[in-house]
Amino acid sequence: MLGPVILAASRSDRMRRLISAAPVTKRVVDRFIPGETVDDIVPVIEDLTGKGLELTMDVVGEDITTPGQATIARDAYLELIDRIKDLELGPRVEMSVKLSMFGQALEHGHELALAHVRPVVEAAASIGTTVTLDAEDHTTLDSMFAIHEELRKDFPRTGCVIQAYLLRTEADARRLAADGSRVRIVKGAYKEPASVAYQTKHEIDRAYVRILKTLMEGEGYPMIGSHDPRIVSIAQELARRAGRKPDEYEFQMLYGIRSEEHLRLAAEGHRMRVYTAYGTDWYGYFMRRLAEKPANLRFFARSMVGKG
Repeated sequence: MLGPVILAASRSDRMRRLISAAPVTKRVVDRFIPGETVDDIVPVIEDLTGKGLELTMDVVGEDITTPGQATIARDAYLELIDRIKDLELGPRVEMSVKLSMFGQALEHGHELALAHVRPVVEAAASIGTTVTLDAEDHTTLDSMFAIHEELRKDFPRTGCVIQAYLLRTEADARRLAADGSRVRIVKGAYKEPASVAYQTKHEIDRAYVRILKTLMEGEGYPMIGSHDPRIVSIAQELARRAGRKPDEYEFQMLYGIRSEEHLRLAAEGHRMRVYTAYGTDWYGYFMRRLAEKPANLRFFARSMVGKG
């Protein structure tokens, strides 16, 4: 029941100020966001890849209000790619981008976002890796999918994200599975109305499994974004039934959540990619992590009380 409340708070400037000012917040945020700069994050990349894990990197920040901010966001990703090039990690480290960070919500936002994301995709391809376009709220998805389709003309490994809680997603999955693209499936972490999204955990879980089955049986490359042990087990069984080899799909989990499971799956021979965010504009990302899972909220609340 608290999930929608937390998601509403993620858009509140007053709550942003209160939570950002709390002395304990930085220590808790560090659990999910291990740095603010490229220099902070390079040792994290080296540590995780040294343990047999792969990564997808997210420079946090979504509430872009000017074209200049969108340019700064593009340049932050280009700087990250330069550092990954120096590490010679190639496809073991990918990028995830939110098109809102590249100006999608501004005037002429579709064209602006495409113009800013294209050089990031080009730079990623030049070092042997790729970019996944993250899904945001349902009003942005037609634009995201159109940009995804456009980018894949020149960079066919460009990925995208679909959200199981949206009613439209089963149709999107059928289209994408047939198209041979890289697709990350997640449950969804935005506040959406019942007219476009399932509202109960049971409905969302059932939709997730149906969609995952479509992806596993299709021609694309499924990326299973879930920490749910039951979903992980079902994914392994669906992959077996579809005759997929271990390198023909992958698991993705968030940095700071179920880290031992990351290592277990990698040790068993699965491709395990850790979604790792960094940057200073962490608030929206952090609040969605709290909304997604009660355990995350309890962790934050205990820390607040302990410092009280």
